[in-house]
Amino acid sequence: MKALVFDMHVPRMAVTRLLGIFSTRAYVGRLSTFQYREIPDTVLPADDWVLIRTRYCGICGSDYKQVFMDGNIDNPMTSLISFPQVLGHEVVGFVEKVGPTVKARKVGDRVVLNPWLSCGPRGIEPLCPSCTEGNFSRCYNFHRGLLPPGIHTGNSSAATGGFAELVPAHESMCIPIPEDIRFEEAVLADPYSVSLHAILNFPPQENGTVLVYGCGTLGLLSIAILRTLYPGVRVLAVYRFDHQRELALQFGAEEAIAWRPLENLITAIASLTDAEVLQPHHGKPMLNGGVQAIYDSVGTAETLEIGVRVCDWRAKIVITGVATPRRFEWTPLYFKEISLIGSNAFGLETYKGKKDHAIEIYFEMIKERGVDVTAILTHRFRLDRYAEALLTCRHQGKSRAVKVLFEYPV
Repeated sequence: MKALVFDMHVPRMAVTRLLGIFSTRAYVGRLSTFQYREIPDTVLPADDWVLIRTRYCGICGSDYKQVFMDGNIDNPMTSLISFPQVLGHEVVGFVEKVGPTVKARKVGDRVVLNPWLSCGPRGIEPLCPSCTEGNFSRCYNFHRGLLPPGIHTGNSSAATGGFAELVPAHESMCIPIPEDIRFEEAVLADPYSVSLHAILNFPPQENGTVLVYGCGTLGLLSIAILRTLYPGVRVLAVYRFDHQRELALQFGAEEAIAWRPLENLITAIASLTDAEVLQPHHGKPMLNGGVQAIYDSVGTAETLEIGVRVCDWRAKIVITGVATPRRFEWTPLYFKEISLIGSNAFGLETYKGKKDHAIEIYFEMIKERGVDVTAILTHRFRLDRYAEALLTCRHQGKSRAVKVLFEYPV
């Protein structure tokens, strides 16, 4: 089986970094650490696992950032992953094969992957406290059990992902797709659930004003969720590219503001929130007043610094974006008593007074509330066109990409 394989090969990494100075194509070239090659037939790790035949696999920002080596070498999360990796965790497809003890799924079922390699998939009993509560992305055992280290499908060497046509998964990781839900809708279940988790767990102030920082996949989905669940909340958005602005307004943002110049961004938010602009002796201004919450889907030093400047007193900044850490001027964080909150993935969420899996809530919102966010599906590629697909992600301003998919034949 052909797959896209990422390996921790130090000489190749060094060469790729060097060549990448001259062209981003080096990161997907024949000398890079990311190769399209034959891999051994998939072996199910245990009898209660199944094999999924991939129909679509979304390219997550974490996938292409890894390919383009956007990260620090001392990232502590590397203690919870293993190599080589077949990336890709936004997977939908058909159950191709079931292990001898599988009871919940059968061959031919249409499923979406719940990618977390938590206690259940690892064969660990009793479940850790997080898994017992349904917080699978906060499992204590991502480095234990019958699998090598890995947080989710695609970053454990034994749980290969959707950058291949066959994907192994524990039966509990396979969530059935309702008959009236299309694959094109289901493939957005993972990123939608990431944004849903952030908003349900850290909801906006009633009738307040919030800022969605970044209008890529997670940001646009955040706008759609806020508009659906909290129609009384004013939603402002910060965009980088013109096509993102169009979608932000389409999904329900009241105003969409360009990401730069930064001073213009700050004063625009001040105008929209009737906040006072406070000009320091040096540098960018800070607002007296501002938005009550920020849903930051970018997570750079710049977005954090602007965030603490434009937040109101005791506001919260909820971060779903993953970027390379850098220094930022954070003095307003303590002065305004701002809460800086990390939001990781999804699991069982409380919705309408009961707990359900976030992916199942997404399906319910499609059927009951008419949610349709498929406008963000901008590009589809065969797996052998991986270089073009990843460069499309990398150069979104030119390609007008939002969510890019690998597509496999039925």
